[in-house]
Amino acid sequence: MSSASWPDDEGGAPPPRDPGPPSRRVPSSRLAKIVAAVAVLLLLVSIAASLWTESLWFGALGYSDMWWSRLRTQVGLFVVGGVLTALPIGLSLWLAHRSRPMTVPMTPGEQALAQYRRAIEPFRRTTAIALPSVLGILGGLAAAGQWQTWLLWRNSTSTGMTDEQFGRDISYYLFALPWWNFVVGFLTVAALAALLAALFAHYVYGGIVPPGRGRSTRTAFLHLAVIAAFLALLRAWSYVLSAHALTTEENEVLTGVGYTGVHAVIPTKYILAVAAAMCAGLFLASVRSRSWRLPTIAVGTLIVLSVVVGSIYPALVETYKVSPSRNSLEEPYLQRNIDATRAAHGVTGVDTASYDAVSDVSSGQLREDAASIPGIRLLDPSVVSPTYQELQAQQPYYTFQDDLDVDRYEIDGETTDVVVGARELDLDKVPSDRRDWVNDHTVYTHGYGLVMARGTQARAGNPQWISPSSEIGEYEPRIYFGEEMQHFSIVGQGDTDTPREIDQPTGGEESRYTYQGEGGVAIGSRARQAAYALTHRDIKFLLSDAVGSDSRLLEHRTPKERVKRVAPWLTLDDDVYPTIVDGRIQWVVDGYTTSQNYPYSTAFSMSGVQSGQVSSVQTQQASSLVGDRINYMRNSVKATVDAFDGTVNLYLWDQSDPIVASWDKAFPGLLKEKGEISGDLMSHLRYPEDLFRMQRAVLADYHVTSASDFRAGQDRWRVPDDPSRGDSGVAQPPYFLSLAMPDQKSPSWSLTSTYIPRGSRNVMAGYLAVDADAGSVEGKPASGYGQLRLLSVPRNTTVPGVGQVQNDIVSSNATSGDGGQTLTDYLNNANRGGSQVSFGNQLALPVGEGFLHVEPIYLSSASGTSYPQLRIVVVTFGGKVAWAQDLETALDELFGGDAGVDAEGRPTGEPEPKEPTEPKEPTEPKNLTADEKKLRAAISAMQKAYKDGQDALKEGDFAAYDKAQKELKKQIEAAAAAQPGGGSADLEEN
Repeated sequence: MSSASWPDDEGGAPPPRDPGPPSRRVPSSRLAKIVAAVAVLLLLVSIAASLWTESLWFGALGYSDMWWSRLRTQVGLFVVGGVLTALPIGLSLWLAHRSRPMTVPMTPGEQALAQYRRAIEPFRRTTAIALPSVLGILGGLAAAGQWQTWLLWRNSTSTGMTDEQFGRDISYYLFALPWWNFVVGFLTVAALAALLAALFAHYVYGGIVPPGRGRSTRTAFLHLAVIAAFLALLRAWSYVLSAHALTTEENEVLTGVGYTGVHAVIPTKYILAVAAAMCAGLFLASVRSRSWRLPTIAVGTLIVLSVVVGSIYPALVETYKVSPSRNSLEEPYLQRNIDATRAAHGVTGVDTASYDAVSDVSSGQLREDAASIPGIRLLDPSVVSPTYQELQAQQPYYTFQDDLDVDRYEIDGETTDVVVGARELDLDKVPSDRRDWVNDHTVYTHGYGLVMARGTQARAGNPQWISPSSEIGEYEPRIYFGEEMQHFSIVGQGDTDTPREIDQPTGGEESRYTYQGEGGVAIGSRARQAAYALTHRDIKFLLSDAVGSDSRLLEHRTPKERVKRVAPWLTLDDDVYPTIVDGRIQWVVDGYTTSQNYPYSTAFSMSGVQSGQVSSVQTQQASSLVGDRINYMRNSVKATVDAFDGTVNLYLWDQSDPIVASWDKAFPGLLKEKGEISGDLMSHLRYPEDLFRMQRAVLADYHVTSASDFRAGQDRWRVPDDPSRGDSGVAQPPYFLSLAMPDQKSPSWSLTSTYIPRGSRNVMAGYLAVDADAGSVEGKPASGYGQLRLLSVPRNTTVPGVGQVQNDIVSSNATSGDGGQTLTDYLNNANRGGSQVSFGNQLALPVGEGFLHVEPIYLSSASGTSYPQLRIVVVTFGGKVAWAQDLETALDELFGGDAGVDAEGRPTGEPEPKEPTEPKEPTEPKNLTADEKKLRAAISAMQKAYKDGQDALKEGDFAAYDKAQKELKKQIEAAAAAQPGGGSADLEEN
């Protein structure tokens, strides 16, 4: 029968009705097409503008080749993924229509299908193109999103280490297994979509007939059988891959393959893979008979096998074989877990020692550890940010990060710990009447300078400020790229010669500046201005007179964002810190390569570790953080971002890491060699906090290296909660300190943390420190850098942990040196009325053969102008508490009047360094004028009057204090009158 006789075919369809004379719909249809064409054109122009501006941004940084290489990879994967998705679906629809049987519908069911065919016929061609195209775009996007997995597989680097179970190099699990899992999953989805499309089309067009109603066509049967066989082969491949994936499966006791996995699960995976391959053969064999019997048997058999062999048998082995003898049967596999976890997180080289800490105090106890005392940092970077804001912001629109940073500089010939804050611009603090497009983007463009203070000292409760320019050297202070730079700025010369940008305050007025650097993208041409107007949806790029031929656009200005855009495969440390290197402010960003696929290694949540919610295996299991869990981590890259021009440099730091080696092959030239790090930059690099947080979480349990001891669980630890935050459930952060561990001869700059036993006891169980000082040799880190040292406190030794120490502090009856009020009374009185108490970081040091705890305590106003000031320092040792206004006095109080060390780190009794060039009493210069002599005499009398007043105040003699104040007033007036040019002082009486 010809197709013309088929009622639902094109030839047999009734002729269309006469539409009559042309209607007004034609112009509207034409208008719709024009609007659609314009919309498509605008979309294409917008995409082109976005791609161009992206290429300009990467080109300005010198990473254009990397960006184009990445883009080509993504486009290639998009095309391949789109074709592999769209082509099978399109072919299935075309083949089903092409091979449709030419029969007259006789039964009610066939007549119903004929009605469906007539209904979809007007849309068939459009659907046959649109459906595969849309699904192809989705498939292409899914494939393009796997560009990192593809590049790692293509450029995989061998690790030289072999998996004990399958005999494969570890690189197979890091690089190949993730890629093949994606390929199998992607092809399975594409094949299922093609199968569904083929089933639907063949059924509608009569090629497939349900059993008992006739025979399906040979073409339809072959079509479906080939797709089903392909799916069965993919399933067989999936079983093999899932067997390999067992190496990272988390069980109740361990991560990786256990006894049940080796003896039951893996064999059944291979059995099911063979069964799935046999199913593929049965699907193809059924083509000759065109019967559903063999495929039905094949699928049923595979389902039964997957239930019986894949689930029931392993469950029986686990219940009746493993559970009664778990300790002995699982021990070798648990040992794999321990060894792999320690290797994957870089803690195999930890130096562990027992530390039987004493709890008694005696005079001169710290004499042997005198050199560690200067490294006790009293300035808490998480507390004093408001003090920096109040005393050093200079203008209301400047701000500091809530958590300041700790660094080291050579000052007066000595390496000094400093607390550093960058004075950045915060647009939200600009007065509202000065907020508009021009001010936001062309006037308020940058911050200004670093603010530093000595970390170990304070003056009258406030930080002891350091001038970077005078103590370190002149540097470029302007901060155009920083952590607060969330907006774009247009800098450089506009249409006028007048400088626009707010700069350093001078004489109470705001000075102006014009950017002189090479940062950002030049947008002097109208074409570039138009492109950015499109990408930012802002026509002012074309209209504003602030945009001129020499203008530059600064965007993506935060250090982490810039590094992430250049190297999106890096996980970045939360703590980005500024430092002065070779006369420029450089932001240092630590970059990590991570993986979820290291065999047998236990995984921890990266965000949980960073936030302090996860600090042990127990806290990881209790948390709901699973999305970003990793079981491999390396600090593979040190990155810097120039605060003035935004230059990004990436240095390959860990050359033993196979992941970063693979990325180095994928993007040659992106990473600079470690040897290119200058000595100045090296002196400011440090051991990263997030890596240390991860390692201390691992060592909380995996400091135990024996499987039998680990299984017993008698020596599990956890990081204590931060005592300054109450019962927040957040682990105490690690602290940077200059200290000497018991096996070290001299102090080193270290990152430290403590442990307490798992459970409710808050006693010291361990102390972890890592040498964080990278040295100052060009291109070569210090030999001890990264050495982990772990002190284990014997279980029969009771030493207070940080929680107990905090409790001792707030409830202490210890009095200060003058025998006045107790510490508890002092804190209670200070924490009510017009003031409030802030507890600083509680630092623990293994000195004096025990643990010394030092905690600064700050006071601030409860209302009005409020910023914390350091008022007292509390020290504890073995449960004994002492406090004073300075560290040295507190230590002497604690150790019976003689700690054995002064605040400068010299053992008491040791003579202070002499100053041979300066006499004790400076001689008065000759040839002074009469006024100069009067001025000097007045200043000397002022000093005496002030001292007399303070002495009287201490004795409670208010009459003498009033007399001294009057004398002070008299001498101030005399000094004002004697100053050059004359003067006066109008002081109120007390």
